[in-house]
This record gives sequence, structure tokens and C-alpha cells, in this order.
Amino acid sequence: MCDQNYSFLFFICFSFFVCFIMLLGGWLLGSRSISRNKHTPFESGIDSFGNTNLKLSIKFYLIAAFFVIFDVESLYLYAWSINITKIGWCGFLEVLTFVGVLLLSIIYLTLNGVFDWVSNKSTIHY
Repeated sequence: MCDQNYSFLFFICFSFFVCFIMLLGGWLLGSRSISRNKHTPFESGIDSFGNTNLKLSIKFYLIAAFFVIFDVESLYLYAWSINITKIGWCGFLEVLTFVGVLLLSIIYLTLNGVFDWVSNKSTIHY
């Protein structure tokens, strides 16, 4: 047990060391130039025109975050379905609890109006 703890501690220290070396290398080897066009957006050889700061609703970001969260949780269900014969009834009850928590979270989000794209002042709960 103690050897596993030391191995994990070594892994964490080594990971931080590698991150530090990569950041230090980028700072030391990176170019430093000052130009009036340095912060001008430029893509595919075409100068941009107009305002590049788009004002998007927070709903877009919420839906994207919820998609990522529930998509990753579907991977857990896939791993469970592969090992269904090995985990038995105990694993079935655990995954049933997992799906129940997922359903409760979707019901909670729906009742709070997160998925309503057209918002009325009366349906928004702060």
C-alpha cells in the first residue's frame, strides 16, 4: 500500500515538473515582438472587418456544458453494459441509482427553465 502512495506522489511531482519545464521553455524560447498589428485578428489570409466580439446568450454555453456532462455520463453506462455479467445485481442497483440521479438532475434543470429558449420574466427563477 505504501509503495502505491509513493508511486502516485512521484507521478504528481513529475507531472508538475514537466508542466513547469514546458511553461519555462515557452517563455524562454518564445519571441517577443511589439507591433501595432500584433493584436489584429487575421485568418486565412483575409483581413477581418467589422466587430469580432459576438454577443451570444448564456443559453448556448449552458446547453454545450450540459451536453458534455451528460455525454460523458453516457460513457459510464457503456462501460457498465460491457461488464454486466461480471458486476451482477449489485452493479445493476448502482447503475439504477446513477440513472436516477441523472433523471432527477434533468427534471430539476427543466423545472428551473434552463432549457427554455424563449424566456418570459415569470418563468425565470433566480
